[in-house]
Amino acid sequence: MAHEAEVEVFYDGDCPLCMREIRMLKRRDARRAIRFTDIAAPDFDALVYGLTQADFMARIRGRDAEGRWLEGVDVFRHLYRAVGFRRLVALSEWPGVATLAEIAYEAFAKNRLRLTGRCEADACTPPARVT
Repeated sequence: MAHEAEVEVFYDGDCPLCMREIRMLKRRDARRAIRFTDIAAPDFDALVYGLTQADFMARIRGRDAEGRWLEGVDVFRHLYRAVGFRRLVALSEWPGVATLAEIAYEAFAKNRLRLTGRCEADACTPPARVT
């Protein structure tokens, strides 16, 4: 990562529900432990990271301080740990709770565009990007 963040999150700045979470994290990130990267920004280039825009749109992604890729619920665990929600993180790692969290997140990720009103003409595919 370009700076000394504990975690980098790649988020969809066009997703209203996602932005609520990002705004909350930004407010609580007093230590500046999180690097926020908007995958909907005009200058974002997924190929720089060796992935496609569709890869980033499919589910939340992040990187830890060592540059290792994170996906799904694991990204949220790193983010919440960075802003001091350690008890919530510990709870999310309990057997059963961890499984439910993964199932819930996967259901959200699969239906995110529909749930946030971003489907067009009965198609819920990420918009094509012109680069």
